[in-house]
Amino acid sequence: MTAVLVVLLVAAALAPVLHRLWRRGAAPILALVLAGAFGWFLSAVPVVASGGAAEWARPWVPALGVEIAFRLDGLGLLFALLITGLGSLVVLYAGRDLHGHPHLGRFLLYLVGFAGAMLGLVLADDLITLFVFWELTSVTSYLLIGFDHADERARRAALQALLVTGGGALALLCGLLLLGAAAGGTFRVSEIALAADAIRAHDAYGAILALVLLGAFTKSAQVPFHFWLPNAMAGPTPVSAYLHSATMVKAGVYLLARLDPVLGGTPAWTATLTLVGVVTMLTGAVLAVAQTDLKRLLAYSTITALGTLVSLLGLGFVASLVAATVFLLVHALYKGALFLVAGTVDHETGTRDVRELSGLRRTMPWTATAAALAGLSMAGLPPLFGFIGKELSYKAKLGSEELGVVLVITAVLANALTFVAAGRVALEPFAGARGPRGREPRWSMRLGPVVLGAAGLVLGLAPAIVADPLIAPAVQAVAGEPVPVELQLWYGAGPALALSVVTVALGVAGYLARERLRRAGEHVDALFGGFDRAYDRALAALVASCVWLAARLQSGSLRAYLRRVVATLIVVVLASLVATGTVEIGAVRFDGVDLPALALAALLASAALVAATARSALAAVTALGAVGFGTSLLYVWLGAPDVALAQLLTETLIVLIVLRVLSRLRGARVRPKRGRASDAALAAAVGAVVTVLLLAVLHLPFDRSVSDQLARASVPEGKGRNVVNVILVDFRALDTLGEITVVAVAALGAWALLGGVRRKGAA
Repeated sequence: MTAVLVVLLVAAALAPVLHRLWRRGAAPILALVLAGAFGWFLSAVPVVASGGAAEWARPWVPALGVEIAFRLDGLGLLFALLITGLGSLVVLYAGRDLHGHPHLGRFLLYLVGFAGAMLGLVLADDLITLFVFWELTSVTSYLLIGFDHADERARRAALQALLVTGGGALALLCGLLLLGAAAGGTFRVSEIALAADAIRAHDAYGAILALVLLGAFTKSAQVPFHFWLPNAMAGPTPVSAYLHSATMVKAGVYLLARLDPVLGGTPAWTATLTLVGVVTMLTGAVLAVAQTDLKRLLAYSTITALGTLVSLLGLGFVASLVAATVFLLVHALYKGALFLVAGTVDHETGTRDVRELSGLRRTMPWTATAAALAGLSMAGLPPLFGFIGKELSYKAKLGSEELGVVLVITAVLANALTFVAAGRVALEPFAGARGPRGREPRWSMRLGPVVLGAAGLVLGLAPAIVADPLIAPAVQAVAGEPVPVELQLWYGAGPALALSVVTVALGVAGYLARERLRRAGEHVDALFGGFDRAYDRALAALVASCVWLAARLQSGSLRAYLRRVVATLIVVVLASLVATGTVEIGAVRFDGVDLPALALAALLASAALVAATARSALAAVTALGAVGFGTSLLYVWLGAPDVALAQLLTETLIVLIVLRVLSRLRGARVRPKRGRASDAALAAAVGAVVTVLLLAVLHLPFDRSVSDQLARASVPEGKGRNVVNVILVDFRALDTLGEITVVAVAALGAWALLGGVRRKGAA
């Protein structure tokens, strides 16, 4: 399992090299790699179907309990088969669709890399590992959507998808961290499920639920975050077919299903998922019939399917989980096929506008057949697999005692509108009189739609093929117990069949009045388009606020920058001291301080006062030098001659350098009196805060374990009796090297700047 994931990621990294060496063969080879992964997961079906699971884990951050852990159970296996199976067909399709593109190798890197990221996500058994792959899918999808970087629409769509899903991902990370804490500090998903009752009773359950749902809803394009998905159609067709029908947009659905045993079963879970799912389902269905672009039409119908899946998961009982799992597979098959059909039509005719397409069945019979099969499944007509999925969905919603009527009515309306959308995308371009000229593409572009369309027909006629091996283990992974699954094309006459008949009747009527529906949908589209406009306004407001804030903060004054930094430090330190309650100045004793130390302290205070009140820069620098040299004497008196020597050398260099600089800056003066009062107040505040902080440190018990350990190891391990030097040179050698490197780079930068100033002055 882990080796398959590593092979995919390595294949992705080698894709550009492979394309450079063998342009025509790169895509087929990568498709074979994905097909091989599909074959491996297919070989694991008997083991998983019998109740087994493959696991692999290695420590990652042991101190925090974080592991790189993977687990293959029924739910992960179903998604893994979809990712690798569809991925092999899409990669093969992409090789021909983008044939001759100068950056095809880069595109294949992104596409196969996304497959690896998505596979890692669905196999992850650690919340942090899952989140890492979650973010990798966002990054790779950003690169894929914006692949045509010369197109402004593609750049905007890619950024929008990244910001919306990335914002949800930040919320998800917080939710996952809280979830791990509520589970007792473990991040293993399989272990968290054992503490489900405790988590649901935890005080942080509400926050965990809200944060996790926000991450899942943004990823799976639920209202009000649905607007990014249709805009993502600006990416190439393989991106739409792979990411936005079967894989990435279903990552949120996968997360909800995976965490259903932990977070599900509560009124908040049921109400939120059901309400959001129903609203999303209706929104996508209404907006789909308003579209004339094939890919946008399919995108909105994908939103409908995602809403259906979320609402079914929200119900939470066994029948709804079975319906959701079956519909997940149904939708992946027909939507992947239809996206590839839309891309083929666009590739061969130069347009995706359904109003300009007709009669393509004569010149593109294979594509027309694949479109018909996938369209019938999308419409929910027998004997296609989509009919079974629709029947199970109706049965599940009829089984809801509290929301049954509302769910059924909304489902019938959404399915009827989906029927209309299926007719527009699968029938209209191929029926009718001769339209634009087109021809059947090469086999590499025909294979994907034909295989996926035929799979819908085969599974409709023989659904038992997937019932026990795939559907039952996936449902068991969510339900937490074995669930018998019986799939058949004919369940007999009953309410579900009656609802299917009503749906078909409404769908036929809607298709005959499709132009009227389209115009009505356009008005709704104008209303719901406000979400996209709201995103633009929010982004513009964010940029404007950043510009305003930068103009106030980035004034160009070093003094102003130092003031803000110091003031922030004062507030943060005082707030932490007050919050922790560690300051007890009265408990500190001063009877151990001797007179020489007090005299040196008085000298330091006097020199500091002179530096603060000096009228000339030379006097101020001299007084600051006295502070430094006095500090060196204090170190000597306290028994730290090595520190005193370092302080003396450093202070001498600073004084010499500053004096040299002042000699080149003629007429340099200190700040006039007008601003010195505020500077003095800020300086006094810093001194007071540092004093309080030191007193707080003295009040705390001193733990000598670390210093004693270093002292014991100084001679045998560092071969030196000066513990401080051994720490710097041996125990913390890399830190010291890093500090030296930083100082050297800063010195080189200063030297370059001074050289530039000198040359400019000479000129």
